[in-house]
Amino acid sequence: MEDNSRISDEEYLLEVLKGSSKKGEEEFDFGEEMIHSLIESIEFVLGTVSNTASYLRLWALSLAHGQLAKVFGEMLLLEALKTGGPFKLFIIFPIFAGVTIGVLLVMDCMECFLHVLRLHWVEFQNKFFKGTGYIFKPLDFGT
Repeated sequence: MEDNSRISDEEYLLEVLKGSSKKGEEEFDFGEEMIHSLIESIEFVLGTVSNTASYLRLWALSLAHGQLAKVFGEMLLLEALKTGGPFKLFIIFPIFAGVTIGVLLVMDCMECFLHVLRLHWVEFQNKFFKGTGYIFKPLDFGT
């Protein structure tokens, strides 16, 4: 025997289009949907501006990295080549290499890495996570 208490999808769609609503269903409220859409739009625009500003900060870090490399090269190597001979260059080059490795490679790369990690974790994930789902119910053997 078939269960006739269930209606088909076509019958349900016809009832919805006719305007009849089942008990317990909410009716469509245009004002509420408009406010909800407006809030979602504002959140999207603010998130876009925030993410763009964060990536621009990363771009500024890369520009600062280039300027530091230029300053270290001009202050140490070019000065040693202009004023002294090979002996002065022999003395200055290990200082230049130590400063370059210590400041430019280690500190700047770590700073950029941490900034990118924060960008991906905080600002990229908010595009996908909505926080809607099931309420957490811890495992309880008592019930």
